[in-house]
Amino acid sequence: MTDNQIEILRNKVNQIQAITNDQWLSSLEDRKKKELEFHNKDRDPDFVEEANKDQDTFEKFYGNKKYYQTTKLSVDYIDHWIEKNSRDKICLDYACGNGIYAFKMAKSNPKLVLGLDISDISINNCVRISKEENLDQDTLFFQSDCENTMLPDSSIDVLICSGMLHHLDLTKAFPEMLRILKPGGKVLAIEALDYNPAIKLYRMLTPDMRTEWEKAHILSLKDIKYAKEFFEIGQVKYWHVTSYIAGKFPSLLKILNLLDSILTKIPLIRLMAWIFTFELIKPKEES
Repeated sequence: MTDNQIEILRNKVNQIQAITNDQWLSSLEDRKKKELEFHNKDRDPDFVEEANKDQDTFEKFYGNKKYYQTTKLSVDYIDHWIEKNSRDKICLDYACGNGIYAFKMAKSNPKLVLGLDISDISINNCVRISKEENLDQDTLFFQSDCENTMLPDSSIDVLICSGMLHHLDLTKAFPEMLRILKPGGKVLAIEALDYNPAIKLYRMLTPDMRTEWEKAHILSLKDIKYAKEFFEIGQVKYWHVTSYIAGKFPSLLKILNLLDSILTKIPLIRLMAWIFTFELIKPKEES
């Protein structure tokens, strides 16, 4: 992408940022408004601060955080993927939340990093963090709809989607991702996997941590099959068949990671993984 094309993309993002809040809300269906409200509350710094002061409130809304401390193996893989694929690329953190992956991409020598999210509080958090970390020249954040991003056709080289596809209608999200990706462009998706009965039970017992749509749309391999209608499928990997147990028993993490290195290679057993990652690749145009 030339400097002129990057400037055109920046100008397009500026146009999206100029949409008023009333215009934005009027464009959203009820399902999406509920997602916006949920994530605004979940990422509100004041609410997080208050929750950290009260153990019961923290457990109710953020009690799953301890399990994410057991995910070093998948995090290392994702970090390596970002470092390998982001250099000199136009990158998008799709449903960026507080921008964890946008900032990782921004530190991997891209041409430009974009981050979009339905939550205006998330975007405000990202803008603030980007300034604090002196990354605001390399990153642009804007409130938008993942199913209708308003970005130009074939404008993105690399797209990261972490834990958000199950918040979306894939019949709309996959075509939109395909539209904005350049030919040969790559997606790395990081998602929970909907097979482990113990994890499914945990989701049922912690309803305040999720929206109703989210609980009903955890991904499975049927969604990979559906993705084949739009993309070539790259590497699919499975993570954390047992390591999440270390969220309760931290001293077991090393042993459980070793066990997972074996279990994730066994075809049926690996379906009990908590998380899986998969690459989606836009086919290159025929000459």
